[in-house]
Amino acid sequence: MPDSAQAHPAAETILPLPHFASRLVLWQRRHGRHDLPWQVRDPYRVWLSEIMLQQTQVASVIDYYARFTARFPTVQALAAASEDEVLAAWSGLGYYQRARNLQRCAQIVVQEHGGAFPRTAQSLAALPGIGPSTAAAIAAFCFGERAAILDGNVQRVLCRSHGIDAPMPSAATTRQLRALALSLLPAAEDISAYTQGLMDLGATVCRPRQPACPACPFAADCRARLAGDPQRLPLRRAARKIRPQRSAVMLWLRRSPDGLCWLEKRPPLGIWPGLWSLPQFDTPEQALRYAARLGRVIAQRELPPFRHAFTHFELTIQPLLVDLQVQPGVAEPQGLWIDLEQAARMGLPAPVRRLLTATRGDMNQGLLPKH
Repeated sequence: MPDSAQAHPAAETILPLPHFASRLVLWQRRHGRHDLPWQVRDPYRVWLSEIMLQQTQVASVIDYYARFTARFPTVQALAAASEDEVLAAWSGLGYYQRARNLQRCAQIVVQEHGGAFPRTAQSLAALPGIGPSTAAAIAAFCFGERAAILDGNVQRVLCRSHGIDAPMPSAATTRQLRALALSLLPAAEDISAYTQGLMDLGATVCRPRQPACPACPFAADCRARLAGDPQRLPLRRAARKIRPQRSAVMLWLRRSPDGLCWLEKRPPLGIWPGLWSLPQFDTPEQALRYAARLGRVIAQRELPPFRHAFTHFELTIQPLLVDLQVQPGVAEPQGLWIDLEQAARMGLPAPVRRLLTATRGDMNQGLLPKH
């Protein structure tokens, strides 16, 4: 057992399942996932995948990962890129602070580590945006370190298999789970398969709802299953609150006669920080007053509203399409006029990209006037 595991005696109160690591390794080699594009020993690619997979499903990440690595094939390429380039490649994945931390981390790896990622979980966790579980995954997959991951999937597997019914989220429960995770680690030669096995089991079998218990290597002695209700664990302190509802008017200014679109860069704080976006207002009147600052309004039309969900609230967006005759000599606010094809290659919030792409298709089909 690693020395760090001995610092948390709470694990001694949990009786580990027999041969937990060896059973999981065998299951992973027979039934786990072996064709994911980031299943390599290159720490740059493993790191990218781990950051992208935070708060995002594998099916959604695969295409983004392919495009991102094609655009930035090395940590040096990512470090040298502009923030706009990185945000454009990240656009649609959400949680944009991840992208900023990603580039900052790449720059530190290049500037302070000669382009080579640190080889231990402890030193990896000192880099921006890399938490303990992500650091452990990189260290285990790429450098063979006996490090314990403990993301949400792994917490669920351990709580169910070992019958841990302490409430979560809780610092005490997290310490207990970390101690257990450390105590279960296999020998170094099996650490990669074991770590991948925990990820695979949590993602494909021990799911939050409707777990596929008969396919689990611990089906015979999983303590949550033996108790008759595996889905009950992990225990949660309280039901998720209903997300507050907000609304906004999104102003799509279309310059006549060339049809260029007006975009502004979002401030560094708040939603969609640093991305290029359509101007946003509380009311249509505010939006039209803003439009009048740039020129003469020729026509206006409300497009169908739609919703976009954030982690802590839900936003109803009312698009307002305004055709504008720009007056010579008008002092414009900070922003740019750009055509829709160029805009599609920029860092745009997902709902803005969806709106511009969908409405561009409507224009091509003659459903919207071009001027």
